Amino acid sequence: MSDLLEVHLVGVPVALWAEAQQHTDELIREFTLLAVSLRETGSHSEVPVRLVELLEALTERYSAVTAEQETILATAALRCQAEIDDLVFRVPAEAAAAGVHLQALLDEADDYCRAGRHLLTLATPPEIVRFRNWYLDAFSDQLAGKPPTPWRDYPA
Repeated sequence: MSDLLEVHLVGVPVALWAEAQQHTDELIREFTLLAVSLRETGSHSEVPVRLVELLEALTERYSAVTAEQETILATAALRCQAEIDDLVFRVPAEAAAAGVHLQALLDEADDYCRAGRHLLTLATPPEIVRFRNWYLDAFSDQLAGKPPTPWRDYPA
């Protein structure tokens, strides 16, 4: 892995993070089950298969550099902490491209959910999409040299 760079998430709304995490976990569980079925039929182009494969690759590549932050967020949620002032990640520069790819695939997954094919999970609610975009944009923006955008200043 290349040199690690800092990415700051400023003013993380903990309850919204927990809600986003829960929704994403539900989506991934359902997509994983669907992906297994689609793989058995030889279909690798479907959104569930591509999303699950991407998440597996990202977990393998970046879990070591994000585990501490995930623990901080989970602990803050358990304590009903309203906000984390400055959550710092140390990631390789290539994390920017991975985040952009993940963001596009999650948007595609929402379209898949809206189509109502094979799924119980609903498309991501707008405020969680906004949070997800802020979270992932922080990586691509800051790794490109831009300053952090606090959650409160992120466009609605």
